[in-house]
Amino acid sequence: MVVDPIRLEVIRNALIAGAEEMNISIWRTARSTVVRETLDYSTALFDGKGNSVAQSTRIPVHLNSMSVCLADIVQHHIPLSEWNEGDVILTNDPYCGGQHLPDFVVFQPLFVNGQRVAIAAAIVHHIDVSGGAAGSYFAGAREVYHEGLRIPPLKLVESGKTNQAIVAIVRQNSREPEKIGGDIQAQIASLAVGARSIERLARRYDTTVIAAAMDAILAQSETAMRDTIHSIPDGTYRFEDFVDDDGQQAVDLKVIASVEIHGDSCTVDLSESADQAPGPVNCTLNMARSGVYCALLSVAEGRAMANSGAYRPIEVICRPGSIVNCLEPAPVANRMATGHRIVTTVLGALSDPLPGLIPAAYYGVSYVAALSAPDRFIEGERRVYFEIEVGGWGAHPQGDGANGFSAGFHNLANSPVEMCESLFPVVFTEYGFIEGSGGDGQFRGGLGLAREWRLDADWGSLSGNFERFRHPPYGLKGGKPGSKGRFLHRRGDQVIELPSKISGVELQRGDHVRLETSGGGGWGEPGARAENDRLADEKGGYL
Repeated sequence: MVVDPIRLEVIRNALIAGAEEMNISIWRTARSTVVRETLDYSTALFDGKGNSVAQSTRIPVHLNSMSVCLADIVQHHIPLSEWNEGDVILTNDPYCGGQHLPDFVVFQPLFVNGQRVAIAAAIVHHIDVSGGAAGSYFAGAREVYHEGLRIPPLKLVESGKTNQAIVAIVRQNSREPEKIGGDIQAQIASLAVGARSIERLARRYDTTVIAAAMDAILAQSETAMRDTIHSIPDGTYRFEDFVDDDGQQAVDLKVIASVEIHGDSCTVDLSESADQAPGPVNCTLNMARSGVYCALLSVAEGRAMANSGAYRPIEVICRPGSIVNCLEPAPVANRMATGHRIVTTVLGALSDPLPGLIPAAYYGVSYVAALSAPDRFIEGERRVYFEIEVGGWGAHPQGDGANGFSAGFHNLANSPVEMCESLFPVVFTEYGFIEGSGGDGQFRGGLGLAREWRLDADWGSLSGNFERFRHPPYGLKGGKPGSKGRFLHRRGDQVIELPSKISGVELQRGDHVRLETSGGGGWGEPGARAENDRLADEKGGYL
């Protein structure tokens, strides 16, 4: 069936609106700050066959992996024939299509007159799912069993009835049971919002029209991505970057991308990357694919709608047992350390055939910090303060990089200091740009951020999972690299420079903790920078 172009656009935008309504539902009803403030969650709508069709403006690392996760569940665990009306399927297992244990993925089949027309999906990063450190980022983990509660694909809701025993198990295994319980309810509720959007659509159009429109949307995305790839000269392009370390014993972990362009299709081979690490910086294949898709969708510059159709021309090859395709039971909590690096290596490889398009490296790390400390108001209770910080963007061939702004792969918001101070026993003493942290060049890299707070409680236990402390974001075409990150613990006059990945650092009242994030790399030779831009840099403290 050929769908009229105007009708097709109406259906396309209705699906996008449905995914956005799901997004807003979670934002307005979630309990934890990592969801409500940092916005670490994503929502999407799939067709009835399991292809992602429309998504909200949330997190690429989530959205580009949802379809692979669903395919894994359907192929190996619960076939679509067993998905009934009113069911909700849940998993967080990285070896069953998930990413890492804090990310709970839920899917709900949506039926119209007994026919499965669509599937609603949502991923939420939950604040704590047990494990060796508050926030479930345990730098000392050596296998996934150290990282928290592991849930295989199962029916959390069956025919409309929630399995409360599963919810109870999750709550019992969290340091923040009330918050995780509330966030799960928000996540499930968003699926109902997605269901209502499909019901509205079905009242206007026959289900055969909706299915044909979804097929057309996927085909358009595939065509747009093929056109993008075809615009790149044929050839094989190679680039390498590094993960600093795994927090335990492995250092200078190479991530190598070999990008082969052949007509309107692309093969990205990551097989030369380092062996999987003992510590939790490993990626599953699903995660690696997500990073590759993110990079190539960026090259498409918005011409290809992000859905399963856009992924069809892209093949991803990863060696099993490598840092980009780890084998069970390797730990994966800090998988973003390598995931960001996959994005920067693929983009770096394409900087040769696309010199006028590809930017220098952005900060390339999710700066995850977690503090376990006493509750400000309830004696005997403790809370988990969890935040994710960002850094500077890389400069690009047309201009300077953005300062202290969430980039690409994770697309997160900051946690306002006023809100953090009202909920947790911390007082912020600095939050601002770091002068001189952007890489010099014809165009300057964006500035990194300094975020410092003082503990106002008798005790605290601190964890951090960072990157770019050893290998700064690279510059391109003669541009200089951005600054390296730092993590500092100050007690009185004593300042200790902490490593990039730690857990269980004991704090006392009055201790200061300071995170400095990386600036972006510069683009072009510094001598080519315009004189008036150079003067403005000096006045503004950029260099």
